[in-house]
Amino acid sequence: MNSISICSERASFAPGSFEAPPAPLENICDVVIVNYNAGKLLSESVLSAWGAGASRVIVVDNASRDDSLDTLMQVQGGELHLVRNSSNLGFSAACNIGAQHTSTPYVLFLNPDCVLAADALQGMIQALVGYPRSGMVGGFLCNPDGTEQPGGRRVFPTPKRAFLRAFGLSRLSKFLPTSFSDFLLHEQPLPREPVVVEAISGACMLVRREAIEVVGLWDEGYFLHCEDLDWCMRFRQAGWDVLYVPSARVSHQFGACSRSRPYFVEWHKHRGMLRFYQKFFRQQYPGVLWGSVVIGVWIRFSLVVARHWVRDMLAFFEQKKGA
Repeated sequence: MNSISICSERASFAPGSFEAPPAPLENICDVVIVNYNAGKLLSESVLSAWGAGASRVIVVDNASRDDSLDTLMQVQGGELHLVRNSSNLGFSAACNIGAQHTSTPYVLFLNPDCVLAADALQGMIQALVGYPRSGMVGGFLCNPDGTEQPGGRRVFPTPKRAFLRAFGLSRLSKFLPTSFSDFLLHEQPLPREPVVVEAISGACMLVRREAIEVVGLWDEGYFLHCEDLDWCMRFRQAGWDVLYVPSARVSHQFGACSRSRPYFVEWHKHRGMLRFYQKFFRQQYPGVLWGSVVIGVWIRFSLVVARHWVRDMLAFFEQKKGA
């Protein structure tokens, strides 16, 4: 039988000091899942978290309009805490609300379209315990067919790297790696052991509470996208390493929760890019050069939106033709 609690208020984030956890995982790790119209994927994600040994799952719902919460109430397997927001507050704000309801020494932030392998959480916790300088770890994000997804391990997408990738020039990194390097690392050989990387994906972030107390919570200035890069950067600046654990498999239905609103997602993604660049790279791009970065971001946004519009129009005419 599930132990379920439901609330809608923010609680205080009480810091504390914890020792390295022994196995099993009881009272070691709470899981925070932010939901927005994830459908049955939410229940599958929660079940996988329980199955991986999570002490408790905190679901923060951003005013979903589908049946995802009704479906969730029917599943059983562990302790569940549900927070219902009256409006969509964005990913960062919802993560912070979830964090304020946790009490364990480790907190896993997991997307509702992610499913943990049974041993994934144990493997990530062992990596954190075995490497005291690590503040967060991420796992092997894979597609349903088992192939590695982009974004699970990466270096920071500086404006230069983002420009090279946006215009396909990063493909030249095979010949000139120092001049045309990509910020995504999924095409590089998979490491055998946990390794330090610059950034991981916010789809699956296991974070040490001690590090949260030093670095602070998620930046709520981001509504959707790039907040994970921001947190990785702030962890790095505070002296905490970020680990990638290749043995911790996490199946990710990439884009499943945002596919129905591409224009909304792209708008906030590009606003997030600019906020990230402004915070961490503004001093490196003075004057006219910074202006070119801003213009480049919005040109890319325009091109992406145009591509989505063309696809929508083609789909509309195909549907009308077949009617």
